[in-house]
Amino acid sequence: MSEQKKHEENTGKEDQVDKKKNNLVYKIRQHPMFTEMIVLAVIVLMAAGILIYSTISSRIAVDNAEVYTPTISLAPQVPGVLDKIYVSEGDIVSKHQTVASIGGNPLKTASDGIITSVKNTPGAIVSSANPIIEMINPDDLRVIGHIDEDKGLSDVKVGQRVKFTIDAFGSKEYDGVVEEISPSARQQDIVFSISNARQVKQFDIKVKYDVEKYPQIKNGMSARMKIYKY
Repeated sequence: MSEQKKHEENTGKEDQVDKKKNNLVYKIRQHPMFTEMIVLAVIVLMAAGILIYSTISSRIAVDNAEVYTPTISLAPQVPGVLDKIYVSEGDIVSKHQTVASIGGNPLKTASDGIITSVKNTPGAIVSSANPIIEMINPDDLRVIGHIDEDKGLSDVKVGQRVKFTIDAFGSKEYDGVVEEISPSARQQDIVFSISNARQVKQFDIKVKYDVEKYPQIKNGMSARMKIYKY
C-alpha cells in the first residue's frame, strides 16, 4: 500500500474520531457523571409514574352527571274554576306567596323558588291532577352522578370532597361534597358487562355545592365529577 493511501486512510479515521468527539451524545456519554445522570433520570421517571398512579387511584371519575332539582307542582287540593294567575315563567317567588286564585281561594307557594311553567287558562276547571304552575327551589340544586356498581361505588362515602365541571363552561372546576348515595339502583340504566354478560347497575351519587357561589349553574346542565377518596 502506498504511503499516500495510508495517509488518506489515517486522515479519514482521524476525521471520524473528531466527528465522534464533537457529537453531543458522545460528549454526554464521556461525562464523568454520566452514570449518575442516568440513575437520576430513572428515579425521576419512577417518581413521576408513582405520583401519576397515586393521583389517579385516589379519585373516582364519574363522567355521566347532570345538575338536578325536583320540580314543585302547584295545584288546588279541591277542584275549582281558575280565576287568575299572578305570576309568569321566570318569576322569583317567596314562601307563602299567592300565585293564583281558584274559586275565590288563594293558591300559595310552600317555599321560595323560580317559576318554570305556567298554564294560564282563566275560566278552566283545575284540580290536583292537573298542576297549573311548576317551580323549582334553587337551594335544592344538586349535581347527580351516575356510577356503575363496578367502577368504584364501594369507595364512595358521604362527606368526600368532589371537583366537578359543567360542560357548558369547559374545564372550569367547582367544589362540592358527597351528600347522599342512592340505596337502590337506577332500574332504567341497566347495562351488561361484555366479559360475562352480567347485569351492571348504576347508582346515583348526590353532590351538594354552594348554590349562591355558583349562580351560573342551571338546572339540567350536563356535568362530570371527580370524587376524592381522601
